[in-house]
Amino acid sequence: MATVDGSVQPAGVQDAGESADKLAEVVAKKLHARIAEMGYPVGAVVGSEPELVAELGISRGVFREAVRLLERDEIARMRRGPGGGLVVTQPRAASVARSAAMYLQFHKASPRDIFEARRAVEMTIVELAAERIDEAGVVMLRDALAQEERFQQSGGHLGSHDIHLLIADLTGNPALRLFLEVMARLTPEVKPVDREVVEGSQSEVRHAHSRIVEAVIAKDASLAKHRMLRHLQGIGRYLEVSEQAGRDSGSAAETD
Repeated sequence: MATVDGSVQPAGVQDAGESADKLAEVVAKKLHARIAEMGYPVGAVVGSEPELVAELGISRGVFREAVRLLERDEIARMRRGPGGGLVVTQPRAASVARSAAMYLQFHKASPRDIFEARRAVEMTIVELAAERIDEAGVVMLRDALAQEERFQQSGGHLGSHDIHLLIADLTGNPALRLFLEVMARLTPEVKPVDREVVEGSQSEVRHAHSRIVEAVIAKDASLAKHRMLRHLQGIGRYLEVSEQAGRDSGSAAETD
């Protein structure tokens, strides 16, 4: 029986000499490479389980562990039933954010560390967006501002990351879009509890986003960067206050 490296082994001993987990990683990488060569056609079936098991010369257990690795990374998933098999899925930033969160936690990165990285990325993004925006982008930004106001009114939220992510989309650079989404997911959410504070903060966020959008639409990169920096500095102050409040609360609990 042919193996993943093209050699032949007797049936029943194809996993010998290498742990099943290690072989599953090799198989997962091979399937990932095939999906990449296919051009990541979301929804396409790579093959059925019996077909792929036979082709790769592995046990069903190893194959299913390889599929689990692909599903974890949101590369592909198994679809059961007629016409089913290993189906290509669309990778999402959430899986990258989870891995990044574990890495940063291990290295004891603080919210301030994460926010500093986010600020550097956002300054590049807003500059490029101002240079590259087209009429379709103008319409999307104005729609996003209206949607944000409805979002704020519906649940007392300060705002969302959607406008920041949309501005990243306008750069046409998927790497920058991914970096920003990961950083945004890792940025702690600020939740003022006082109603008047919430309403005032909503107005501040809406005003800041509106002014950034105006500068991007006007294709004024310098002004867009200036306004984005001021907005991010404001978010940074909120985070510092929130972080200090958390430390004070923890200290008070220890003395009780």
